[in-house]
Amino acid sequence: MEAFITRKKRKSGPETNDVPSPILATGGEDDESTDLKLAMLSSLHVDFDQETLLDLLLAHDGSVQATSQAIRAGHAAKKSTSSVTAQASLRSFGVTATSSEESHRPTKKSKLLSRKGATLHLYDPHDIAEHTPCSIIHNFLPPDEANELLVELLEESKTFEKITFKLFDNVVSSPHTSSFYVGSLDEINAQKYEYTYNGSKITDVRKITPYLDLVKPRVAEAVNREITRRIDTHQAGQRLPLQSARPWTPNAAFVNCYNGPSQNVGWHSDQLTYLGPRAIIGSLSLGVAREFRVRRVLPPDEDEDAQGQIAIHLPHNSLLVMHAEMQEAWKHCVVPAASIEPHPIAGNRRINVTYRDYRAEFHPRHTPRCGCDVPCVLRVVQRKRENFGKYFWMCHAGNVPGKEGCTFFQWAEFDEEGRPVRRGKMATEPGTT
Repeated sequence: MEAFITRKKRKSGPETNDVPSPILATGGEDDESTDLKLAMLSSLHVDFDQETLLDLLLAHDGSVQATSQAIRAGHAAKKSTSSVTAQASLRSFGVTATSSEESHRPTKKSKLLSRKGATLHLYDPHDIAEHTPCSIIHNFLPPDEANELLVELLEESKTFEKITFKLFDNVVSSPHTSSFYVGSLDEINAQKYEYTYNGSKITDVRKITPYLDLVKPRVAEAVNREITRRIDTHQAGQRLPLQSARPWTPNAAFVNCYNGPSQNVGWHSDQLTYLGPRAIIGSLSLGVAREFRVRRVLPPDEDEDAQGQIAIHLPHNSLLVMHAEMQEAWKHCVVPAASIEPHPIAGNRRINVTYRDYRAEFHPRHTPRCGCDVPCVLRVVQRKRENFGKYFWMCHAGNVPGKEGCTFFQWAEFDEEGRPVRRGKMATEPGTT
């Protein structure tokens, strides 16, 4: 398998037209390069493109024989770039449930199919749910409604701005533009004057647009349905520790615009400060299709790329649900693209709407304030094994250009619903995470 991932150079030797026989007959595949394996499969299965064959080869641990047998058995479907539903699910090439009852049993934690130095590309909703902390719904809205929302937000995006923040003592700007939408004038004022992001206030807060408001209840219904399914199929019917039992109710939306293939966002986890632990986010993609990558967060004594990356392809009118394990245990990004296929309405632009549930118990008046008198940010330990996964509050003023933060640090305490537990006295303690 290592030979398959690292793509060793093909051994020199005489050419042969009898491509399959030496390896399929002897089983000596580990010594062959990926390029040779793909060439063999291409010669045997001319109706399949290279990317599809690579996915199938990866699903069979680099075995040409197993891949070819699965294809010959009729389980594979030719991948088409014009449809997001054409790629066969990886489940078609392994053991599947034999009854409807078995197919709905809670599954064990799946072993990631990706490997160090490789990116596994997933298209099928079943595969995405099985191997990532996400689920996806393709063709989420009626086509006309999706296009009308896209047109509305493309017009809005003409006045979007880049976010400026401090990173390692340097002032940088986000590589894409964005704006923030809430439901009323009171909420706009609260966001401008009460909430703090990266240690500072935000000024570009807007009232929700008509189509954003129209779509919001549909997103809520779909996300809550996916949450229930996730609990049943991946969590043995139980909520995760600190996962709220109340329905997910979106009351804010970040809208991002990626104009052209180079605009991106780097590896990160979304801030939990006003969402609380086990946050769930509904992310709607419109316009140009882009690639959304995820990877597990591992303790520092383990190789963070040991299990590789998984790429989820987000076409126009797709809703991605980031589930309750996402922000604590995974990171995600939108990578630059070598090229993109222009959208008939959006051209080179992708609009992304992330609907969020701002919980009242995490309003700044209910959370710790640091010595700078700034509402603190809620984070998760991801750098030390002994405290890995624990939540804490810290000052974030140091992320503001021209401002220094303080050393405020406090472990976060929650009840079983993930609501903050009030402490009699705010402790200020220097701590390392």
